[in-house]
Amino acid sequence: MAWLYAGLALLSGAALAVQVGLNNGLKERMGHPLPSALCSFATGTLALFAIVLAVRPPTPKVASFAESPWWIWLGGVVGAAYITVTITFSGRLGAAGWLGVVVTGQILTSVLLDHYGLFGFKVHAITPWRVFGVILLLTGAAIVLRS
Repeated sequence: MAWLYAGLALLSGAALAVQVGLNNGLKERMGHPLPSALCSFATGTLALFAIVLAVRPPTPKVASFAESPWWIWLGGVVGAAYITVTITFSGRLGAAGWLGVVVTGQILTSVLLDHYGLFGFKVHAITPWRVFGVILLLTGAAIVLRS
């Protein structure tokens, strides 16, 4: 089952690279990153709405919202900021340069989230292998950016 999850993660990464290009094309036609990001989120929201109508998942319990930590609501804000920054700056670095740095930032942050068990993640201590992996990613991103 782990291979299935890894395969889906790989496809998600590929989709992220495609999304960078799609959103850059949107920015070129709309003339500014902010309306482009809004349009991207709007089409994504419509797609999710259609999927929810088709799948009909159980309705969340309102009581669970009150018991939730305040920070769970920031995912959409972080997503909006990421999309806007990506639309604004990724064209300057190219898809490989941009995503090389993004993935490196994701792994570096993930190692810290795991180590401290933040935002509900199980604790996975920083090990020399994880540090080595981050160093390899930093090196790879630097090489991609130099070329």
